[in-house]
Amino acid sequence: MGRRGFGGDHTTIIGGRKGKKLVLRISGDEDVKKVIPGVIKVGMSPGVGFRAKFLRPDERGNLRLLLREGSTVQEIFIVTKASSFSEGEKISKKLEKYIE
Repeated sequence: MGRRGFGGDHTTIIGGRKGKKLVLRISGDEDVKKVIPGVIKVGMSPGVGFRAKFLRPDERGNLRLLLREGSTVQEIFIVTKASSFSEGEKISKKLEKYIE
């Protein structure tokens, strides 16, 4: 993706344009330090369309974004400027606007 703030072994994002656009918006937020695309897993159960949701922050306030397209799933790890779970929750709620 060639954008500052990306890390990890690869930059592949599932979801086509929707997925890439969403992750680029999130990576540009002032409270996000780094976005790390996770492993892409292909499941057995059929799914419908593209979906995204934030999972609970960890104890340091970092987030995980779960992307689904059909039966394919990918976790995106988001390193934030938060230093606690509660700060991470606030950032998560703020970033949810990009999903809607």
